[in-house]
Amino acid sequence: MKVNLRESNPALESIFQDPNQIISLDASFLIPPDRESITNQRISFSTFRDIWLDPVFGSFPKLAVHEAVLAELSSPAVQSFAYAMLDASPPRLQIHRDSDLTEVEQMLRNTIENRIRPFTRYCPERGLLSDRGEVKSLSYIAAKGLLYFAVHDSLAIQLIENAEDWSTGLDNIRAIKMYEPVFYLYAEGRSERKGLRMLYKHQYHLTNREKQENPEWSKFIAAMEALYGTRA
Repeated sequence: MKVNLRESNPALESIFQDPNQIISLDASFLIPPDRESITNQRISFSTFRDIWLDPVFGSFPKLAVHEAVLAELSSPAVQSFAYAMLDASPPRLQIHRDSDLTEVEQMLRNTIENRIRPFTRYCPERGLLSDRGEVKSLSYIAAKGLLYFAVHDSLAIQLIENAEDWSTGLDNIRAIKMYEPVFYLYAEGRSERKGLRMLYKHQYHLTNREKQENPEWSKFIAAMEALYGTRA
């Protein structure tokens, strides 16, 4: 996935100003990245939790996940973490449930889902359930008028960024890409920098193509600081 350093993301600018906003999460923000087909290196859940999950949940008090995404968490370790966040007092994770939508919101949600589905691999009538979490999340978020979807999935990002051209109905949603909270945690001193560097490299600077498209860590940080200012 390509890192965009040409312009700032208004969503990240807003979150720097006020981290107490509702941010809906895709499963890709909760599951340790698996790129073992490319490298022998693997990020364990415990490492992922130390450098990513705990700092993210400690930085943003209004994180949420759609019930369909929660159902996708097949790893016992990830499931246990998510339910611990749900059961915390006060809860550190909210659930978006379609049953909570009003009748009008439900109609809007259905309309938006029907617009999104043709671009995805989600077709329950044919038993195709890939992309279900993204489709259900985006439809709910749009129906509720929520602003932010934190995601590493390229298809979900395209659905948001091409909303006008593709008529997806997601025009008011803003994608928060994984490298942006990585920079947030770095800038705010919320996580160990060596670990964040490792996570960035694993996600964005691993393959030959990624090394051609994306900057290495120090150049990434310098470019992000030029866009968002130096805070650390």
